[in-house]
Amino acid sequence: MWTCTFWSFIFLAPWEVSLNTRAEDITNGTKLQPVYNFGRNFLGLDKCNACIGTSLCNKLFKEEIRFENWLSADLKLPPSHRKTYFANYSVDTETWKAVVISRLQSNYQNELSDRKICLSAAKKIGCSIENVLRATERFQKWIAADRLTAELVQTLPSPLLRCPSQRLLDRIVRRYAEVRDSGSVLMRHFTDRDKLRLLYTLSVNTHPLVLQLFPGIEGWPFVRYFGSCGRLMVTPWTKPIKEFYNASPEDTADVAYQLLRITHLLGNNDLNYFMYYTSVHDNMFGIFEDERLYIIDTSTIGIIDKLEDKEFVHGKKDIFSCLTSDCKTDFAPCGNINEALSFTKVCRDLLPHLVVGKFTSSPIMQNQIDRYLGLCGDEMLSTKVVLEAAGSLIELLKSLRSCEPRFEYRYPECKYNKDY
Repeated sequence: MWTCTFWSFIFLAPWEVSLNTRAEDITNGTKLQPVYNFGRNFLGLDKCNACIGTSLCNKLFKEEIRFENWLSADLKLPPSHRKTYFANYSVDTETWKAVVISRLQSNYQNELSDRKICLSAAKKIGCSIENVLRATERFQKWIAADRLTAELVQTLPSPLLRCPSQRLLDRIVRRYAEVRDSGSVLMRHFTDRDKLRLLYTLSVNTHPLVLQLFPGIEGWPFVRYFGSCGRLMVTPWTKPIKEFYNASPEDTADVAYQLLRITHLLGNNDLNYFMYYTSVHDNMFGIFEDERLYIIDTSTIGIIDKLEDKEFVHGKKDIFSCLTSDCKTDFAPCGNINEALSFTKVCRDLLPHLVVGKFTSSPIMQNQIDRYLGLCGDEMLSTKVVLEAAGSLIELLKSLRSCEPRFEYRYPECKYNKDY
């Protein structure tokens, strides 16, 4: 079990460097010796075990993860109402990587959820939310269970759990990184607090779990999950996709092509998990240093197991069903979901920012792109028409990409193989 020692005061040793060089070596500079009060409530440790986990707490307390302003003389924590923070992460205290520290939901949303928990048990605001959650009928079933089953996650609001197969649930337990000795589909090595943390994460936002289930190192288009501390988690820093809306035609063609290819991969992969978007937005995608596109927010991604025909499990809603919603949200049947729905959302909500009016030097090409974009983004058209239009867009955009060293993720392979 991950443990960490909570310090009331931390002696920081930041270095004088420019904040514009987040991930550069910060080993040279003038050492400062201020005293700083970290604050367990900022991290959300005061709410554990209604939290994500504690796997990165030691690194935070040992200054191996530093908020960006800790590299300057200003050692104040950033405002707690923010959902994301720029930071730096080190494995050896010599080299640093740019990362993002983020919350599953805003502090305001956390307060609303915590208030719901207390009210659900007729307790005063500020009650012990952990004690309330432990006493629920659902969690008592979790305590007695050795294996995660559909009954234990029924009516939870995440699209990940809309139609959960046993294969997917076993993968969640086997890949869960907030416990030691992961690898078994059984939860016998889980303590009660491990189970509560997993149930809380499944109820609030499954984003960190998707990153653990399908890591980028295995070829999935998701950023790496470094770990968590309290209600904060850490992932790599990427450039927001919106920064490319006004980029050169070569850049926007490459980003748009990757968007469509990733969408296709989510619906067609060797593990036979059909992944789809319930919605898409600017902050859902990011570009890494090598110009590769990643999904950086997986909270709106649903998963249906192609190998197990599993219908949505209906059941009685409880407080875990309502932490992030009004309890009135109902899911559409899984059989109504197909790959065309994901393409429609991308073509309608994101691609216009990247490809409309970008290729005016070739009016014929621009007209073709606009035509296929309109077909791909029309949810009233048949699945066949949408998929064919998306396929045509992929081929057009592929031909517009340039082969240059700045596209590190496919250079120099693109010089010798047109598939890159």
